[in-house]
Amino acid sequence: MSKHLGRTVFFVSDGTGITAEMLGHSLLTQFEGIEFHQIIVPFINSVEKAQACVERIGEVARSGNGRPVVFTTLINEEIRGAIHRADAFVLDFFERFLGPLESELGVKSTHTVGRSHSAMDVKEYQNRIEAVNFSLAHDDGVSAREFSKADVILVGVSRSGKTPTCLYLALQFGIRAANCPLIPEDFERMKLPEAVALHRSKLYGLSIAPERLHEIRTERRPDSHYASLENCRHEVGQAELLMRREGIRWLSSTTKSIEEIATTLMQDLKIGRKTY
Repeated sequence: MSKHLGRTVFFVSDGTGITAEMLGHSLLTQFEGIEFHQIIVPFINSVEKAQACVERIGEVARSGNGRPVVFTTLINEEIRGAIHRADAFVLDFFERFLGPLESELGVKSTHTVGRSHSAMDVKEYQNRIEAVNFSLAHDDGVSAREFSKADVILVGVSRSGKTPTCLYLALQFGIRAANCPLIPEDFERMKLPEAVALHRSKLYGLSIAPERLHEIRTERRPDSHYASLENCRHEVGQAELLMRREGIRWLSSTTKSIEEIATTLMQDLKIGRKTY
């Protein structure tokens, strides 16, 4: 496929910009061969800030690198109007969806800024913070205390993606996720660690292609037995054998994103999100 010229994309929000970026990125990924230079512009909560943003967008438009694309999730109509005057292709998510949704529901929206990513819902926010603290305290088998309180316990060889998946589950969904590495001693006994085996219904395994594991471990500890391809092949093979023998559901993290891993294990274990 021939390479298209790059385009600059702005994600403009009166809050963190996470929602605008998430929705916009979902659309941009459908266009192969175009290089997108992405700029997040958060906390545009006044007309003055909006005008400064419009000028910034205009500078890009005048640079001759193509018409900028702007994704916005702005609530205030005056601020939104200012952004719409930018020399750009503007996609306003709230304008396109909030009005029709109000008509369907027969209720006016609150037009409250930053509702989707804030600490306004104290209980929900506290749930996420507690879940993150739990995951940090029970990372990499450091402590088996309170495994009974975990929603899920990930097992797998070192550097297979357990820690980032646990933190994503905690921060995004308020899920208490712990993890425990499978180590050579476990393979020699061909048994799970006792503290982990007690919670079999909560276990979920991650595996990884030995070649990819070799690359990751080499960055961390080059020229070591730990990172050698031969050892990676041995550990992965033994871990998969152990998980099959123990009846643990598992997946390969080799080509999957953290989001895909988290969604798959939540479906497999029927874990519901604790936040919305």
